[in-house]
Order: sequence, then structure tokens, then C-alpha cells
Amino acid sequence: MNVRELIAHKRDGAALSDEEIGFFVKGLADGSIPSEQASALAMAVYFQGMSFAETAALTGAMARSGEVMEWAGLLDGPVVDKHSTGGIGDKVSLMLAPIAAACGAFVPMLSGRGLGHTGGTLDKMEAIPGYNATPDSATFRKVVAEVGCAIIGQTGQLAPADGRLYAIRDLTGTVESIPLITASILSKKIAAGVGSLVMDIKTGSGAFMATTERAEALARSLIGTGAAAGMTIHALITDMDEPLGRTAGNGLEVAETLAYLRNEDREHRLDAVVMGLAAEMLVVSGLAVDAVVGKALAEDALVSGKAAEIFARMVKALGGPGDLMENQDRYLAKAPVVRPVFARAAGYISSVNARDVGNIIIDLGGGRGRVEDDIDPSVGFSDIAPVGSAVGPDRPLATVHAANDAAAEEASEKLRNAYMIGQTPPAPRAVLHDLITRA
Repeated sequence: MNVRELIAHKRDGAALSDEEIGFFVKGLADGSIPSEQASALAMAVYFQGMSFAETAALTGAMARSGEVMEWAGLLDGPVVDKHSTGGIGDKVSLMLAPIAAACGAFVPMLSGRGLGHTGGTLDKMEAIPGYNATPDSATFRKVVAEVGCAIIGQTGQLAPADGRLYAIRDLTGTVESIPLITASILSKKIAAGVGSLVMDIKTGSGAFMATTERAEALARSLIGTGAAAGMTIHALITDMDEPLGRTAGNGLEVAETLAYLRNEDREHRLDAVVMGLAAEMLVVSGLAVDAVVGKALAEDALVSGKAAEIFARMVKALGGPGDLMENQDRYLAKAPVVRPVFARAAGYISSVNARDVGNIIIDLGGGRGRVEDDIDPSVGFSDIAPVGSAVGPDRPLATVHAANDAAAEEASEKLRNAYMIGQTPPAPRAVLHDLITRA
């Protein structure tokens, strides 16, 4: 079988057979297919798409490219996970995993690094000193069984073909492909042994699915492909027309997560997404009869301190500091330059280009332009004013955290350009758009 022929077939709109897809995935996993050819096939899929059967074949082959975890006999509760399509300031997974675990679920969460302009859950966790985001399978199993959740990245044993394709997609403009997103997400979940899944599909200026129609199409692709693999999936369509929460940037988002889990600061849009997804996680896993009960259980897990305790135990079990929850300032990196960013004119924030905000964070060093780039966990924005806020001489758009004065000034100017300021407040906008449960 010839890779060039596969590329030509898909380029011309032909469907790939299960055998061809299996050949491609094997070459991804063992490195025999060079990145140039993998990139070309990804681009062909981006333009020509894949049928449901092709997507299911790609998903299964990538899941089987490494170890597939089995939890039967090890856990005494349902195995459930959540995944987001990515956004700006999206630290929701860090809160959801311990909340669900506190309610009796087991959450083996395989997460990714930043893709394109969006931040990555794994990069946020690695802002915690000592945290091992790529443990061996035995450690992963042990932490999930003993703590209830573990947020880790793909190891060499779990869906290695997807790990390679994921990095290639990030750098080749093919992130937004619905079949590739579907296969990437579900192959990791199948490899992790997840029985049910809740998807947070973002839509808006900071999302890969910029329109509601695209978001719904992805939801149905995931639900249908998941059903073929025996997995129950619910999808929430949520807003990403502005950063989520008060912070954007890896270490800053960890700090906001800790404040949320301590029940000290629950920004209302972020809280709506966390609680909405938590409720659905408990519903799909059978721990709640409906979303109302699920939300009540999640609220109790948060307010009681159980979720905070589980997060702290998870961090310690994976090599991080045991007192992070109490002494975060001792561990989370701080940027040398921290200053407010003021709008050019007083008024009300009418809109923001969230994608631009994500790209500014990459320029600050908080994301990658190349696979091998290091990330500065201290940079980003805090105190981000939401759409509708009054801004002026004493009310900044945000606070920038940068490595030096020049970087802070450049980021501040770009941030001003990303915001539109009007003289009247805009109409309120919902953060939860729709719940989809069927393909």
C-alpha cells in the first residue's frame, strides 16, 4: 500500500477503506509515515471530509494503536469523562474532574496541549511544579482508583497515533476538521476505557467551531461515532465569544481554579459552564436521574470542600506539592511585569475577538508556535473584564502578565485592538446554548 495513493484518493474525494485507514494509522504510530505525508493527508481530509464509516474506522484504529485500558474489577463506580473543543480561559476540566469524582464517578481524563489559538488542559496542569502529566499506565490506574480522578496527557502507550497526528494538526491549519476532531477525541477516550462522555463544544470567535451550525455538526458526529463504540455521549454547546472566567494563561488559570474549588470566587459564566457540564456528567454516568439532581450533587461536592480535597490529592499523587491548595503563591510562577491594560476610550465592552486574545497569549510565550516550543506558565491576562463591563481610566480591560516591559506593551496594544467599546451596554448573552443527546 502506498501513502501517496491514499493522499491522492482523499484529495480527489474518494472514501478510504478500513485497510487504508489502518495502514495510515500504523504508519503514524511507528513513525514510518513522514510528517509531510501525514500533513498532506490531514489537509485532504480537511477539504474533502470523511464519511461516518471512515471516521469510525479512524477512531477505532487510533484507539487500538496502543494500550486500551480496562477498569472492570478495579473500580466500584462508573467511568466518565468530559472533553472540550478548546477556548480561551477554558479551565473547566480542572474543576470538573474532582467535582465528578467527589460525587462517586471515576474520571481518567486524557487531555491535550494547546491547539492553535486555544489553551490546553495539559499545559495548565504542568504549570504546577512537579506535576507529572505523563505517568506510566500503572501510576495512572493507581491514582484513578485511589483518588477518583487523574488529569494526564497521552503517554506512549495510549493512542500514540493520535498523539502524533494531534501535534501535526496544530501546526498545519487542519485543527477545525470535524472528522479529525471526532477521531482524536474519541480515540483517547476509548483508549482510556471511558464508558460515557460529556462534550463541551464551544462556538464563537474564540472557538474552532465558529458557528452554531458547525458546533452542532460536530456534536452529532461525536454522538454517532461514540454510539458505534458503545459510548453514551451528551454535548453542551457553550459560548466562546469572549474568554471564560477572569483569567487566560496557564498558571493564572490554575490560580483561578483553586479559588473556585475553595468556593471563594465563582465567576458567573464560568460557573454556569462548570455546573452545567457537571450535571450532565452525573446524568450520563447514571449517578443522577436528571440535570437538576446532578447540579445539586455537584454543588454539594463543591461547597462541602470534597472537590477541593480530591484535586489536592490528585496533584500530590502525581508528583505536585501537597499543600498547593493552601500555599499556591509559593508554587505558581509569577511574571516579572504585571500591569493594567486600559481601553483607548471610556464606555462599555460591546464585543471581543476571543481568538485574538488567545493569539496574544501565544505571543507572550504562553502557547506554542512549534511543537518543540517551551511555554512560560506565568504569562497571560487576569482580571479580564467581561462583555458589558464599563471600562475607563479606573476600570481596565485586564491585567497583563509578561516577561518584560516590551512584551507587556505589545500585548497591551494588541488587546486594545481585540476589544470593541460602545457607549451603551450590549444585551446579555447566554453562555449555555443547547444540549444535544442524539446524532
